Amino acid sequence: MDLTTIKDPSFLKKLNNEELEVLANSIRKFLIEKLSITGGHLGANLGVVELTLALHKCFNSPTDKLIFDVGHQSYIHKIVTGRANQFESIRQYKGMSGFPKRAESEHDVWESGHSSTSLSAAMGMTIARDLKGENDFIVPIIGDGAFTGGMAFEALNNIGHEQKNIIVILNDNEMSIANNVGALHNALGRMRSADKYNKAKEELDWILKKIPTVGGKLANAVERIKDSMKQLMIPSMFFEEFGFTYYGPVDGHDFHALQENIQYAKKTEGPVLIHIITRKGKGYHPAESDDKDKWHGVGPYKIESGEKISPPNIAPLWSAVVSRTLEKIAETNNKLTVITPAMVLGSKLENFQKNYPDRLFDVGIAEQHATTMAAGVATQGMKPFLAIYSTFLQRAYDQILHDVCRQKLNVVFGIDRAGLVGADGETHQGLFDISFLRSMPNMVLMMPKDENECQHMVYTALVYNEGPIAIRYPRGNALGVTMDESLTTVPIGTWEIIKKGTDAVILTFGTTIRMAIEASEMLANVGVSVRVINARFIKPLDELMLLDIFAGELPILTIEEAILSGGFGSAILEFAETHNYSAKYIKRMGIKDEFIEHGSVELILEQIGLTKQVVIREVQKLLPTKQQRV
Repeated sequence: MDLTTIKDPSFLKKLNNEELEVLANSIRKFLIEKLSITGGHLGANLGVVELTLALHKCFNSPTDKLIFDVGHQSYIHKIVTGRANQFESIRQYKGMSGFPKRAESEHDVWESGHSSTSLSAAMGMTIARDLKGENDFIVPIIGDGAFTGGMAFEALNNIGHEQKNIIVILNDNEMSIANNVGALHNALGRMRSADKYNKAKEELDWILKKIPTVGGKLANAVERIKDSMKQLMIPSMFFEEFGFTYYGPVDGHDFHALQENIQYAKKTEGPVLIHIITRKGKGYHPAESDDKDKWHGVGPYKIESGEKISPPNIAPLWSAVVSRTLEKIAETNNKLTVITPAMVLGSKLENFQKNYPDRLFDVGIAEQHATTMAAGVATQGMKPFLAIYSTFLQRAYDQILHDVCRQKLNVVFGIDRAGLVGADGETHQGLFDISFLRSMPNMVLMMPKDENECQHMVYTALVYNEGPIAIRYPRGNALGVTMDESLTTVPIGTWEIIKKGTDAVILTFGTTIRMAIEASEMLANVGVSVRVINARFIKPLDELMLLDIFAGELPILTIEEAILSGGFGSAILEFAETHNYSAKYIKRMGIKDEFIEHGSVELILEQIGLTKQVVIREVQKLLPTKQQRV
């Protein structure tokens, strides 16, 4: 069928299993073709085609609430709720989001970019349902990787205690953004062997029926034996002890088994968990055979071979620069340990893991645990490096403040994906870390202008012993500059003058330095001399340089690819107030009080006014006597 003609999921109720199989194949072909052009989260979606169709067939969305945990597996949901004709624009500027979006459709009842939130949201919706006297089904769909998040266990505990009617779908594909780790992952692995128990039970029942005149005593004894077998072979008791009725494991690609177990769950009182086994990447060989999960999120690719299509770029990825530097330092520094919350692949730590397997710890999707664990490591005189995305660092705010900064522990935070990240949109933009870290006592925060300065900052952080220190670095490729052979320290709290100037000063760092240089060069053509400073330490500020700037009464423009509230520009205004300088000629450029949606970084920068043309205009406003146009 033509998927673009689908308006809502009600048509699924009329399809038999054979017709559903045909539809599933059509959806897989559609996704493989469309995402080969736009990129997106292919592997996760190919794995949940049958599951999503079965859920929409058995439930009545949006009256029944389907809540996707980490919504990058919601593409099939978007197709059957009438959005197939928007896939050319998925994750593109002003196009369809790659995650559930309440503004897009009434069927998107929960917006999810970070993991482990669906069970808590489901409990909230269930409370509201019951208070309103309604009887719709609340159905969170959560992956085995997301179950490693502490928030999921908090919700599981509460749901089991309250005994509310919730049907939890556990989508178990043995992976999240990387291979899952931990005791729960191992327990789920044992649960996957439940079919062996079921077959053994059936065989035992058959044998007993063949024995005449056994009577009730042996039958009761056998029931006890079967219960013991179940506890030995299937640790489903884990969920049952939480108060859940457990169904599974269920083949997530078998329509009959899926619908049968969902119907059982709908008739069961209290919380239910259906354990469903799926194959990530199913139906597309390059993705299905990917044991490193490089098909979790992809750019454009060639359908026939799976070869990725990417522009030639000799510059290394920022995260690779950091990882290689860590490897280099680890050769001589045996105190270095690396911790990451399921980001070995994302933060390019595979080689470090290979070379130093005893010194890299992947804790799964558990950012709070990772942070406090790093604090514990630091108390013992070791030097932990926590590699974490900016957007995920937000989840560990209290642990950074309470466990790391308050105790002034020597934890190094490698903040990957700092700044705009593009296609993943507002849940993943790394725009808030400056604001919340800058307010924390004892924290040092820096960002390099290029990969050479980056390697020196990593080294600086690892020899710094005065408390926590954080390095921000952006997504994507670095600049391709020449790298120094030996590593040296960058003096804490020092800036550098990149371009001299006498009329005004631009203070900026990281990704916006190039923009500032280009703007200053264009201003120089009309007689405006602008000093450009690499304000590489966001905290502490270079107070000596600032005092010199204010003494010369030079207008200041601050630029940051981050939220303005509480950011770097705010720090400059605070410095001016503290030292009784006028803030009249200080102007801040950055991101206003809003969330930034998905799209290419270039288009977003244009939209929010972070361009060299705007820089030129703002500098000229600060210099009313030099209003020549560029």
